[in-house]
Amino acid sequence: MKTRLKIMLLILCGYLGIGSAHAAEPDSLSWPRWSNPFDFSPTFAGNFGELRANHFHGGLDFRTQGAEGRAVHALADGYLSRIRVTHGSGYVLDVTYDSGYTTINRHLSAFVGQVAERVKALQYETESWEVDLTPQPDEYRVRAGEVIALSGNTGYSFGPHLHLDVIDDRTGETVDPIPFFRHIITDHRAPRAEGLMVAPQRGRGVVDGGTQIKTYPAGSIRTITAWGWIGLGIKAYDYMDGSGNRMGVRHVKLEVDGREVFVSDIARFHPDDTRYINSWAYNGYMRSYVEPGNRCVMLHPADSCRGLILIDEERPYRLAYTLTDAVGNVSVVRFTITGRRADIAPVEWPERYTFHYDRVNHLQEPGLQLSVPRGALYDDAYLHHDILTDTTAVAYTYRLSDTNIPLHSYADLSIGVRRAAVADTTKYYVASVDRAGRLSYVGGDYRDGFVHARIRQIGTFTVAVDTVPPRLTPVEPSRWGRAGRITIKVRDPESGIASYRGEIDGQYALFGKPNAVKGNLVCRLDPTRVVRGKTHTLTMRVTDNRGNVTVETYHFRW
Repeated sequence: MKTRLKIMLLILCGYLGIGSAHAAEPDSLSWPRWSNPFDFSPTFAGNFGELRANHFHGGLDFRTQGAEGRAVHALADGYLSRIRVTHGSGYVLDVTYDSGYTTINRHLSAFVGQVAERVKALQYETESWEVDLTPQPDEYRVRAGEVIALSGNTGYSFGPHLHLDVIDDRTGETVDPIPFFRHIITDHRAPRAEGLMVAPQRGRGVVDGGTQIKTYPAGSIRTITAWGWIGLGIKAYDYMDGSGNRMGVRHVKLEVDGREVFVSDIARFHPDDTRYINSWAYNGYMRSYVEPGNRCVMLHPADSCRGLILIDEERPYRLAYTLTDAVGNVSVVRFTITGRRADIAPVEWPERYTFHYDRVNHLQEPGLQLSVPRGALYDDAYLHHDILTDTTAVAYTYRLSDTNIPLHSYADLSIGVRRAAVADTTKYYVASVDRAGRLSYVGGDYRDGFVHARIRQIGTFTVAVDTVPPRLTPVEPSRWGRAGRITIKVRDPESGIASYRGEIDGQYALFGKPNAVKGNLVCRLDPTRVVRGKTHTLTMRVTDNRGNVTVETYHFRW
């Protein structure tokens, strides 16, 4: 009878997801051997597949000896295929190589030669710091070792480095760059585990007598007991020679009683799949099971049970994690979970507040409408519907979940306006609310008494009003002329900056946001466009996301 029950349970788990076979990457000897992008030995600040907010880190971060302006060399023969300046990645240069791969070089400080001149001309022509151009394949051919750009700290960057993505031109997938540089990388440090996670499946399992997720330090794991269906996870990092940074682990394998249950192989992914990290990662832990709505190609459960483990015998279960980095360094973590029979309470939750991952879901309450499309959820979600009232507020605050539930695609949310705070309805916006009550701008438009917005997570929301224009603060204006550079600090804590424009003596001035972390607007004075030896008038116009405008005028001599 016990054997029949186990067979029936294994058949049942087949309905919870589709298992996939693990396809290994080709041996590193089959990859092109690229040259060093710099004139010094490579060391790294980050690697491929690290856990980041809402995305996998898609490239390899080369250290640049703490400085900007290092010469970046072509890795092989190819051509410049795309040239961009963006707020997010700064100066960006794509190089398509003859071997069938394209690299994306991000956070550069400058382009060189004709490319630099062409970009600057386009910025003035379009009157925009952000530009994007796609040359023809024969316009900018490059040879291996040729200087193609200078490294920097532009865009969303916390320090000087070169972020290098590698794209497989055949599939469009982003791939791990390490194999291309394996012949020049020295790394003897194996990944190291910091903690383990055991997650009882809701209504189907318990751990240490409870239904909450439990975590344990990897170095001193005490006795763990469980019963029913559980999922495991591990918090682990890789380390490389010459760097103190914590990095992602390329290959993780989980075995139970010597049988492989799950493998994650962070080798390549399609850009559309990067948000699956919200399903795979949990508070820094890498799940060793796949939620039913997660289709990430880098996760490989051994069977249709999605990596979940059935504890249904009162005995020790021997488990082992094998952690392997991209160059073959290995570490192993062994531990035991003891099966201890326990009652498992079924899930009891109102159906109207149960959102299913494989359906279209709607919730309609007084003052609130929520529609979540099929496939947006990674697993079934059990919502709350707590209304927080404040007679002075524009709208009720709706708490739909105690913790934010990430969505793979957008959902539609509408919240009713209870009190007309302003006549101009364009100032209303939907805001998310954190545990401390702080508001974060989401956006949206006012129509028929509601503010309608698109959201990427389910949490706590309300409607707010922004009538306050951005604040501009000149940074050391007395030095603008001597430095040949103007810096303006711009802040808008409510809805954020939508656009900006600077003019010197009535003519367009090329202001940009070189570093998005600092957020300052900077203009390097160009003697071909601004006459030297006189007093000039700078006019700055900045608009936030609710249409509030600030215009300031400054005078400086250069």
